[in-house]
Amino acid sequence: MTRAEPHPATPDSSSAVSSSSVLKQTAAKEIRRRVFSGEMKPGTKVDQDALADRLGMSKLPVREALISLAGEGIIETIPRRGAFVADLAREDIRDHYWMLGVISGLAAERASMNLSDDELAELSALATRMESADDLLALERLNFGFHRLINLGARSRRLVAELKLLSGAIPDGFFDSHPESVASSLRDHREIVDALASRSPGMARTLTEGHFLRGGHRAVALLEERGFWA
Repeated sequence: MTRAEPHPATPDSSSAVSSSSVLKQTAAKEIRRRVFSGEMKPGTKVDQDALADRLGMSKLPVREALISLAGEGIIETIPRRGAFVADLAREDIRDHYWMLGVISGLAAERASMNLSDDELAELSALATRMESADDLLALERLNFGFHRLINLGARSRRLVAELKLLSGAIPDGFFDSHPESVASSLRDHREIVDALASRSPGMARTLTEGHFLRGGHRAVALLEERGFWA
């Protein structure tokens, strides 16, 4: 049997797949922003054509984003009627943060036994930088880096994947800027760092869970201020 001739070169489909994924994520991010900013309240129908036009994309990635958001419980799709903002209850928001806290707490528990001295020093430095940050966007980025370092310290691909999924459902910019809330969050961070540095698994887990539970209550209060349930 003779060797088959190679097929003519075809465009790499991986770039197309990557581009489609980016467009889907962009659409999902914008929908989340509109929902949690109060622009789109529960029961509001999503105008897919208008959204696609505004984002400069076709309707396909918008539809894919809505399917993904339906899986998160943010969107409800009704056959022959379209996609609507789900009737999220206050407990839905609190439950989301509770789940995020439970898995983050487990990650912190494991991180307390796995983080190197250099990683602990980096974590402490992040906490210090947050304490002196005077820009909300910078504070949010530092906060992301702080929790990401702890999550990676769990040395568990599965935990990191679940945390990425849960945290991804919280839109960018969804950060309570009230001085008392910021101060409370910064105190939590410092206590978590101390627990991790003292290699106290149970304390690290408890403090982390409490941190996210309080975050859930603040999220509900913030949505109420924005008229989400009005």
